[in-house]
Amino acid sequence: MTSITRRAALALPLAVPALISARAESWRPTQQVRIICPAAAGGTADMMARLLGHHLTSAWGQPAVVENRGGAGGIIGTQEFLRQPADGHTILSGNIGPQAIGYSLYRNYPFTPDMLIPVAGSVRGPNVLVVHPSVPANNVPELVAHLKANPGKLSYGSPGIGQSGHLTSVWFSQLTGTEGIHVPFRGAGPAAIELVAGNIQYMWDNLSSGIEQIRGGRVRALAVSSAERNPQLPDVPALRETMPQLADFEVNTWFGKFYRAGTPAAAVQSLNEQMRVLSESEAFKARVAQIGSVSLWGTPEQFTTFVNSEIAKWRGVIRQEGLQMDVS
Repeated sequence: MTSITRRAALALPLAVPALISARAESWRPTQQVRIICPAAAGGTADMMARLLGHHLTSAWGQPAVVENRGGAGGIIGTQEFLRQPADGHTILSGNIGPQAIGYSLYRNYPFTPDMLIPVAGSVRGPNVLVVHPSVPANNVPELVAHLKANPGKLSYGSPGIGQSGHLTSVWFSQLTGTEGIHVPFRGAGPAAIELVAGNIQYMWDNLSSGIEQIRGGRVRALAVSSAERNPQLPDVPALRETMPQLADFEVNTWFGKFYRAGTPAAAVQSLNEQMRVLSESEAFKARVAQIGSVSLWGTPEQFTTFVNSEIAKWRGVIRQEGLQMDVS
């Protein structure tokens, strides 16, 4: 058997399934379906998993059960997923952290892109910079000034090391010359709870999971990470508007579904089709708009191209910033 180096393996593109032309209905599960979410309950990854699970239970006639396996920046859940048979009965509710950022962030990452088949995207949306009401900052320049006056004294949360919220915070800190104490959690939900409680002072949260806290006045939103303002928070500026050194800043968090490499093409096509049906439903559209996101559905080929581009983007950012970690 020919061997390849780890560096070569990480350079491999994600597998593009050779889809058959048969109707999606030609494949259906014959037993309970597991949707493994590599994050805690309460965040966007969990929300997207549960929306799909409810739909598949009805559409496929088999229970589709969500299992939260948070921790280690999504590694624990992804590893659990990869231990399951590639028969279409186990779905990964993946996201930008373990399925794009992690490949370059960690030296000893326990899996490679070619182990997964991207089936379809769920949603994408910006992160939002939120602070506890006790923080004396009503805009980004004021927060930067407060951080510089208190180096290493304020703490920020994230949904896990290597997740989008973590690296968004790191990039923000580096561009502004500020320093905060990173406190990782097992998902966006637990981090948001600690922010509301005042146990951390700020974080870059997914807008989709954090918008209700903002609307309720429990946290204060200072900026969104996308290039433009978000329609759900029209008075909150894009970060790149706020300070000259942030003019090129742009980050969007995304979520999607994956199968293990080797999963039958008919199963891939069937899940993709059901995700299309879900994405076109009025209930899904309303929920996505409510949380400030947009649908990311596309064909498996389109989602594969998108994920590969994200892997390349974050590889460049991480190398430029000199970030490198080990999986403990």
